[in-house]
Amino acid sequence: MWMDIQSKGYVDAVRLVLVPEVTDDLSRAPLRDSFQAVQCNCSVRGCDCDVPVPRAKLNHSLLMYLEMTSAGVTFQSPLMAVQPSLVVKPDPPIGLHMEITDDGNLKISWDSPTEAPFPLQYQVKYSENSTVTREATEVVSAPSLLVHGVLPGSSYEVQVRSKRLDNSGLWSDWSLPRIFSTQDVMYFPPKILTSVGSNASFHCIYKNENQIVSSKQIVWWMNLAEKIPEIQYSAVNGRVSKVTFSNLKATRPRGKFAYDAVYCCSGQECHHRYAELYVIDVNINISCETDGYLTKMTCRWSPSTIQSLVGSTVQLRYHRSSLYCSDSPSIHPASEPKNCILQRDGFYECVFQPIFLLSGYTMWIRINHSLGSLDSPPTCVLPDSVVKPLPPSSVKAEITINIGLLKVSWEKPVFPENNLQFQIRYGLNGKDIQWKMHDVFDAQAKSASLPVLDLCAVYVVQVRCRRLDGFGYWSNWSRPAYTLVMDVKVPMRGPEFWRIMDGDVTKRERNVTLLWKPLMKNDSLCSVRRYVVQHRTAHNGTWSEDAGDQTNLTFLWAEQAHTVTVLAVNSIGASHANFNLTFSWPMSKVSAVQSLSAYPLSSNCVILSWTLSPGDYNLIYLVIEWKNLNEDDGMKWLRIPSNVRKYYIHDNFIPIEKYQFSLYPVFMEGVGKPKIINGFTQDGMDKQQNDAGLYVIVPIIISSCVLLLGTLLISHQRMKKLFWEDVPNPKNCSWAQGLNFQKRTDIL
Repeated sequence: MWMDIQSKGYVDAVRLVLVPEVTDDLSRAPLRDSFQAVQCNCSVRGCDCDVPVPRAKLNHSLLMYLEMTSAGVTFQSPLMAVQPSLVVKPDPPIGLHMEITDDGNLKISWDSPTEAPFPLQYQVKYSENSTVTREATEVVSAPSLLVHGVLPGSSYEVQVRSKRLDNSGLWSDWSLPRIFSTQDVMYFPPKILTSVGSNASFHCIYKNENQIVSSKQIVWWMNLAEKIPEIQYSAVNGRVSKVTFSNLKATRPRGKFAYDAVYCCSGQECHHRYAELYVIDVNINISCETDGYLTKMTCRWSPSTIQSLVGSTVQLRYHRSSLYCSDSPSIHPASEPKNCILQRDGFYECVFQPIFLLSGYTMWIRINHSLGSLDSPPTCVLPDSVVKPLPPSSVKAEITINIGLLKVSWEKPVFPENNLQFQIRYGLNGKDIQWKMHDVFDAQAKSASLPVLDLCAVYVVQVRCRRLDGFGYWSNWSRPAYTLVMDVKVPMRGPEFWRIMDGDVTKRERNVTLLWKPLMKNDSLCSVRRYVVQHRTAHNGTWSEDAGDQTNLTFLWAEQAHTVTVLAVNSIGASHANFNLTFSWPMSKVSAVQSLSAYPLSSNCVILSWTLSPGDYNLIYLVIEWKNLNEDDGMKWLRIPSNVRKYYIHDNFIPIEKYQFSLYPVFMEGVGKPKIINGFTQDGMDKQQNDAGLYVIVPIIISSCVLLLGTLLISHQRMKKLFWEDVPNPKNCSWAQGLNFQKRTDIL
């Protein structure tokens, strides 16, 4: 509070003496000792005395008197009671703003500098400078004033001051003057910010050479490239035209322009000024996720649809209901802002912590701009319905012994307490894993067994989970678990084997070397640690020899009959299905192969064909041997079924080399006498056609015939022409007279 006191120049000093505390009871006079003085600053115009008064006691009374000193004599005024609220001089209004309304009037608005504890009235003075200059002063109680009849090309200067509404106190100082000018073409509003799917309208007044263009003569254009249909025009009055856009689509930025320019034109003449239309897609998707510990909810959203709106700010606002979500979420007036942090991926991330699992969080994005604010459609999220569980723990994977299945086990996460479903992905370990999926819908399950093709490979396995009712998200995949390569069963069978004989064929003792091929992992399930050869004879009984990891073993054949079996042994045991081979002196003289032929088809393939002698014998299988007689590169062999009569041998055969082919019949009682040929069969292609390769040659002959027939048909006419060129003219040759050449032609 300040007081303005007039004083003459002969006053030496002036001070204000008052009770420091305001009071609302004037019946009790304060003691003289309770008064205190406030020094005043005096000038020729008067004295100013500043008295601080608490805001809460503006309506109380303040007791004071004035004390002046002149020429050593002090004078005192009578005791006065002053109520501060009745002598208030407010500060001048601020934020003076002017805009054209939709119906073409000038709206002047302002704000009070501070919130006054009592209602105010305002005095507005303005001057209009157009074709005719006018001035006006009006007193209003609201912080705005509407000036009618605004014309294009006008200029307005406005000032405002305030005072208590009950006329007590003093008028404030005038606000700083504000000037507002209108253009020859007035758009109101000059800019519109709206959302996709909404409607928007522009108004305009067009002034051309000091004449207002009739609203019926105004046409509208979009970006000066598209004339707006006249059905969207309407005349508000004789000078104001209106255009309306319905169900607006998002504005497509054109270079640096993020708006559509709307032009108000007089016939074919368009002024360079335009209105700006900003249409923003506010359909922003907000996705939320509750962590596996159920302690916080993280929401993410992208402002990509509104990034073209320069100068805008975005904010997530939310309202939490006490329980669950409503069927139709709506923007609640009592909302709160949420601080969100922009991430590197362009998304904003907001964290709600702590959370109420069963409370409905209604949230939306508010876009703030100088043109206004827009809200995205609200969405309601229940934290309990967007849980992303922790991944299952203690995941293990193994190939089960004796069953041969991939067994996966895991432990369910503690939270959430809802029933969970599980998903397993598994594949062969490597650089590019081809994943296979398996779903487990049993909430109580903690393991699953899956069939796999390769039991002897390393598999990588991961497990994830989500709520069984489908709400929420899949958890992250668990840490990978790997199977160990280990034997799951005994080998499926023993190896196929054959023998090499050494020594004199006339003697009863010969060295026999067994040869076998290593078992593949699919047959060995999954490894072979060693091979064991079992012997059985009539006199010596049965014994075994450990061959270790070798693929051959030599023994002495001295008995009438000697049977051997080769077993494959892994960490679980020995193979059950094994091949037997019996060496018998009587059976070695039995000849069951009547003929054997070998025909080379190419350098990589030879076809062997044979015939068997008729007889009553128990033939188990046949063994083919072949070797290069010019090189000491060893013998090669194949075991084939007993019902086969021809076989293709694939190897590298050199045409100029000499090869030996042998065919052994193998009986239950022993190996029979072989049929041996040195070199390829020499009786020509007829033998190949009749015995072994007939089905190879016949297609070639058929193809040749087809080609020959085609050639004959194509050249038929040419043959006729060539033939008749050699026929003599009957008129010139006596021997040709009397012959019917027409008949010859018909025959041809």
